[in-house]
Amino acid sequence: MNPPHRLLYAALFAVLLLAACRSAPDVAPPKAALMWFDATANFERLSAPDSIDYYLDKIKTLGFTHAVVDVRPISGEVLYPSRYAPQLKEWKGFRRDDYDWLGYFIDRAHALGLEVHASLNVFVAGHNHFDRGPVYDEHPEWATVLYTPDRGLIPITADKQKYSAMVNPIDSTYRAYILDILTELVQNYPSLDGLILDRVRYDGVMADFSDASKTAFEQYIGDTLAAFPDDVFKWVKTDDGRYSRENGRHFTKWIEWRAGVIRDFMAAARDAVKSANPAISFGDYTGAWYPSYYEVGVNFASRRYDPSQDYDWATPDYKRTGYAELLDLYTTGNYYTDVSLDDYRANPRSVRNETDSRAQSGEWYCVEGSCLRLREILHGRPFIGGLLVDQLSLKTDDLRRSIEMNLRLSDGVMVFDISHIIAQNRWNEIEAGMEQMNNE
Repeated sequence: MNPPHRLLYAALFAVLLLAACRSAPDVAPPKAALMWFDATANFERLSAPDSIDYYLDKIKTLGFTHAVVDVRPISGEVLYPSRYAPQLKEWKGFRRDDYDWLGYFIDRAHALGLEVHASLNVFVAGHNHFDRGPVYDEHPEWATVLYTPDRGLIPITADKQKYSAMVNPIDSTYRAYILDILTELVQNYPSLDGLILDRVRYDGVMADFSDASKTAFEQYIGDTLAAFPDDVFKWVKTDDGRYSRENGRHFTKWIEWRAGVIRDFMAAARDAVKSANPAISFGDYTGAWYPSYYEVGVNFASRRYDPSQDYDWATPDYKRTGYAELLDLYTTGNYYTDVSLDDYRANPRSVRNETDSRAQSGEWYCVEGSCLRLREILHGRPFIGGLLVDQLSLKTDDLRRSIEMNLRLSDGVMVFDISHIIAQNRWNEIEAGMEQMNNE
């Protein structure tokens, strides 16, 4: 073959190769599947390395890609040696052998090709049902102040109906303390794949009404609150003896300010952990019920989304508090017993989640509707749809359906928690739901 023909064939080959590349279908990246290991619910079960081996092998076989290991439960103790936080070595009478629990999780999971993300409860430092944790032992001043309808202003440690002893998110001493914990963790475990922060929020609409919050809010709005908390809202007793919230003149600015407090902390936390380990994934968990999540001071939407167009509690500036762009991994709780829109439409009902002061309704409140709306407010940013196994115990097929719906409409699935699966023997349903992921 003479040189001109070689050049011709080479050119033709290049054209055909380019055409093939252009016509080849885009291959979507594999979806993530996260199994959550709660710290206290699994404390005794995972007390020995062979137990960790067994359950990591099991979730790997089912197609899970991540193990989310809870290392700071609501008691405020941690499951590794720390210079800053007390270590959880005993729970409900069971004492664990002193070995590097988290380090073993990481090594074993990595050997199986699984990622390990450590989860930490952030703005909580005590368990109210056990009177246990730093807010009980050393720092009662950290406890958030609740504005209750029947008892007025009280520390959250005095309200035993609440199990989480939440802290005031603007407390500078506590913020420095928790940032030290996050930084120490990623420094001590450099092979850890990521963090997932939980309870980065206020306790609810009743928090925080401390003097410190009042002063900070006055500085924010440039005005003095003559009637506090009434300038924010007041509780009004209704004819049936219950209480309803009557919003005051500064309510929407208060909501905006609280969301800004959380957004600023998330930025500071990201900077702290990325400075310690630039490669680590910075993640977050929140409930998916965005229409009422303003009550806990959280705006997990994209800054490109303007909630004031949809909701009367949002000011035009509220969108500046969105923090979706700060996250490498976002997991959200599609914790609904209705899976599809058809399920909800067949039996419309109100839903009241743990953090809500009022019941909510609408097509958001099912797994399918939630995923579709999350796509809108996140402006295309990825999210992992989560499910609560214990919530799906009445209709067994709904566990499978919820896994499948999250895998189909979100960027993966997060299952909370492995203890529920074990206690109720739900492995067959988990396997059936995961088949969609394994067959893609």
